[in-house]
Amino acid sequence: MKTIQDKPFKEKQSIELAVGSFIITTVLFSLYIISNESPNVLVIAWPFALFAIIVNLIMFVHLTDRFIHLPQQRKEIGIKILVLLSNIPITYLYYLIVMKN
Repeated sequence: MKTIQDKPFKEKQSIELAVGSFIITTVLFSLYIISNESPNVLVIAWPFALFAIIVNLIMFVHLTDRFIHLPQQRKEIGIKILVLLSNIPITYLYYLIVMKN
């Protein structure tokens, strides 16, 4: 017999990861712009970007798994997935600006 879980989805790491990635990416982008497009900033930024993509992908897979297996909590998990995915267009915009120069 299956039990119904009415407890809210308490996972907070995805929001912390999304906000942390956004803040660090924005700081690195700002440093790049302020430093007159110094390539030294890119030496730090590109490995961070690669690491952030990998970690965010792992979190996305985890949340997708939870979304599938916890149908009662899909609304909360779906919001967390959207917050995590919201970094993609922002990072892409930063990328376009950096590559344009």
